[in-house]
Amino acid sequence: MSERDLVRLAAAVLQPGFVGTTPPDWVCRWLGEGLGGVVLFARNVVDPAQLAALTAALRGERPDVLVAIDEEAGDVTRIESTRGSSRPGNLALGAVDDPALTEEVARDLGADLAALGVTLNYAPDADVNDNPHNPVIGVRAFGAEPHLVARHTAAWVRGLQSAGVAACAKHFPGHGDTRVDSHHDLPRIGASRSRLDAVELVPFRAAVAAGVQAVMTGHLLVPALDAELPATLSPRVLGDLLRGELGFSGVVVTDAVEMRAVADRYGPAGAAVRALAAGADAVCVGGEHADEAVARHLRDAVVAAVVTGELPEERLAEAAKRVGQLAAWTLATRAAGPTRALPCTDGSRIGLAAARRAVRVTGDPHSRLPLPGPAHVVEFVPPRNIAIGPETPWGIGEPLAVLLPGTRTVRLAETPTATVPATRAAAAARAAGGAASLADPTAGAGARPVVLVVRDLHRHGWMLAAVTRALSARPDAVVVELGVPELVVGRVHVATHGATRAGARAAAELLAGRR
Repeated sequence: MSERDLVRLAAAVLQPGFVGTTPPDWVCRWLGEGLGGVVLFARNVVDPAQLAALTAALRGERPDVLVAIDEEAGDVTRIESTRGSSRPGNLALGAVDDPALTEEVARDLGADLAALGVTLNYAPDADVNDNPHNPVIGVRAFGAEPHLVARHTAAWVRGLQSAGVAACAKHFPGHGDTRVDSHHDLPRIGASRSRLDAVELVPFRAAVAAGVQAVMTGHLLVPALDAELPATLSPRVLGDLLRGELGFSGVVVTDAVEMRAVADRYGPAGAAVRALAAGADAVCVGGEHADEAVARHLRDAVVAAVVTGELPEERLAEAAKRVGQLAAWTLATRAAGPTRALPCTDGSRIGLAAARRAVRVTGDPHSRLPLPGPAHVVEFVPPRNIAIGPETPWGIGEPLAVLLPGTRTVRLAETPTATVPATRAAAAARAAGGAASLADPTAGAGARPVVLVVRDLHRHGWMLAAVTRALSARPDAVVVELGVPELVVGRVHVATHGATRAGARAAAELLAGRR
């Protein structure tokens, strides 16, 4: 095979990100030279019209380009990153436990993505979040029970793909049972093989049975499967297990190869080569490092690995062929589908209805709700989950102030740098909130009803201590949990199962008596 052919094959298996709201020159040039796909992030999105124009420009360079995005809906959103998702995330859908609703929400999202020109979505998250202290999955999972996660994973895949967008179940073989975030280090999953079969692998088997087009690897060390290599780089995990035992024949996509779980040990290029050799078909890169130099470094490393024999030429050709087959599937489904209008910036009505169904109240709501008037809202800010965009707003204060004018909000965090409010409106409300602090969160509340807003209260000792002090001073306070409701405190506890715009509005309606 000529060097030129090898370069085209190596480009075909890359899915790089880029900076900008229009395709940069290098991406356009690479698409003509064999680049198989790109991945979009919030930095590439302004509004629906702009995003549709961007993807149309990409297709103008290569009609079958795979345009991927990491749009889980819920807390992890890219197309609604500046406003918050108008659809509930997986944990909320799992709390409702109506697979028909999950399928409807995913179909609704798929219709929007198809209208925007996206053809591959790095979702759903098929992890079983059975470790409540997991720092990176949490509300992104449908729940902690494997069969619940499995039925909703399958429903989500069916719904999304019925709209013509390829689904990608992640993070194989399961990122739920860990306290380590693979963005920062290599998690170790110590489960036995029998437990993996009974828990972690159940949703992935369901995804394969549902016809999922792609599976994303997790950068995870699972000694029961391979004691030496992370799953992304392991022939035993990708070949023997995923291909052999589970019978998956679609595209295997790596999680981003610049993540420290693999990059610290092998470098992004070394991880890419090893992943392809192990059985991956597409390499995701560019969430944090997005420019032509990074993409060229990976492409050249793949070519060099073929030349030296580290990566068999047949394996690279097989990977490129699978990417091409997925591209053909997206072309065919796009051609067969109806012409769709661009999504409305007001958000999804189906999503709001689903978020309302996901709200759960514990305690004695009749004695505390609805709130009698404008509230004093204290929002406790946890350390940021790196999978969630820093620009994505969250909280109850703003939507509650719309329904109960005069409501004011203060944000408190363990570190001062995290106390910056998400919006100007929240900043003004915070300034009016008095001298509240972690030592005295309800200071300045006066006679106003108090709402304490938390995210994963069970994971943050400083947050629990502050909430305990607040409840001691104001036992009538309502606690609203926007994360995993593992720890229920207070006389009235409201759980939204996610920090989405849809969930916040649903909770605000409940607090204000507008449901």
